[in-house]
Amino acid sequence: MDKKIITRYAPSPTGFQHIGGIRTALFAYLAAKQSGGTFILRIEDTDKSREVEGAIEHTMEALRWLGLNWDIGPDNPGDFGSCLQSDRLDIYKKYAHKLIAKGLAYPDPYSQEELEIFRQQAKDNNEPFLYRKHRPESFVDWDEKTPLRLRVENIKRYKWHDEVRGDLEAGEEALDDYIIIKSDGYPTYNFAHIIDDYEMGVTHIMRGDEFISSMPKFLSLYDALEISYPKFISLPPIMNETGNKKLGKRDGAQDILEYKKQGYLPETMVNFLAMIGWNPGTDKEIFSRQELLETFSIAKIQKSGGAFNVEKLKWMNKEHLLQLNHKDQFTYVLSAVPDSVKALPQYNNDRVEKISSIILERYHNLIEINESFTTGEYDWVFTTPHYETELLKWKQDTNVENSLTRLDEVHKLLTDADFSSTESIKSAIWDLAEKEGRGQVLWPLRVALSGREKSPDPFNCAYILDKQETLLRIKAACDKITGNAVT
Repeated sequence: MDKKIITRYAPSPTGFQHIGGIRTALFAYLAAKQSGGTFILRIEDTDKSREVEGAIEHTMEALRWLGLNWDIGPDNPGDFGSCLQSDRLDIYKKYAHKLIAKGLAYPDPYSQEELEIFRQQAKDNNEPFLYRKHRPESFVDWDEKTPLRLRVENIKRYKWHDEVRGDLEAGEEALDDYIIIKSDGYPTYNFAHIIDDYEMGVTHIMRGDEFISSMPKFLSLYDALEISYPKFISLPPIMNETGNKKLGKRDGAQDILEYKKQGYLPETMVNFLAMIGWNPGTDKEIFSRQELLETFSIAKIQKSGGAFNVEKLKWMNKEHLLQLNHKDQFTYVLSAVPDSVKALPQYNNDRVEKISSIILERYHNLIEINESFTTGEYDWVFTTPHYETELLKWKQDTNVENSLTRLDEVHKLLTDADFSSTESIKSAIWDLAEKEGRGQVLWPLRVALSGREKSPDPFNCAYILDKQETLLRIKAACDKITGNAVT
């Protein structure tokens, strides 16, 4: 980590940004930024048949939301040119001609029908199909319209070092003459990414461990081009919650921006994904972005996969929400208030602001908060509650009339009380609660204010409602008991 690291995130624009890809981008970003290096966003758009309209913009939006800002990307080319592979076709052809000149690349002379015959012959002989066994003895000139194959010069056992997996090796069976330029003029992944990494000066290659089996192919091309190997970092898979297979759509994997819609903070997602397959070596689990930059280490990336645990994600989001300042907490909760609640007679933003911290103590995301409003849990905040008179009776009392005297006394005490905080409200009636019994005083007060058996404590209820509404609701409860309530 003494030298500046250059990393890249290089997705294909073939769909949404999933969790695994974003975790790769995060690790690449952290490694680069920790060393004062460069993080590159490259778009590998060479498979035009599978490209999804808007996918590039979606990728950029997702990374920006998470704060994984690239130094060089589609909107900010580097000295090496565009970060869109479709803009770099002349560069790939230049390297292709270098290989041809060295006798290390040749046009594929066979039709698809002929290749199928070769494959069937291999199958009949119960052996793997290897194109190199059918390599032509002489090569024609490449017309740039015929598929071009790499000629693997040395069929040997390859050994290499992976920063996570250690020393690895694979035998000759993993080597074959593979296509590097397709008939449509676009390069294959196996060819283009190595040239781009070299041209862009990438020092550390981070990708999923599913690419380990392709390493002999990659290394044969590095050797053919006489390019020094970068650092290879194979990231562990993200597993489903039970840990028995890789996370997939059937396990709830979804577009990263769906988590944004559900109310997960970018700080949460960065923290959560960093902890899947990386271990800081301590019990600490909640990290700010700056703490991750200071703590992250390639050496602490784990070999084994980590589970995508939704309950842990929700817990982390709640922890990060509680760290927000009060203004941001209010803004967050306000965004979850449905129109049906805004239509209630006493609705106002001031009460939402007062209740926001209480709500965030209970819920984990916008979906849960919206549901709590929709089901009427907080209707009492914005409309006069309806409840049975019996609910005002404390469980140890023989009749509800015992609550009348206490509520009347509370009303008198709160008439001149300071409502600037829950503590000032509490201090106004606490002596009475201690004298008469906490349950005897506080239970009917809470019911009078909220109309519910379960709600915030009565001091919070009164603070949320303000003095005028608090006194009105206590008076209404007294009227209920005496039988004078309007029905």
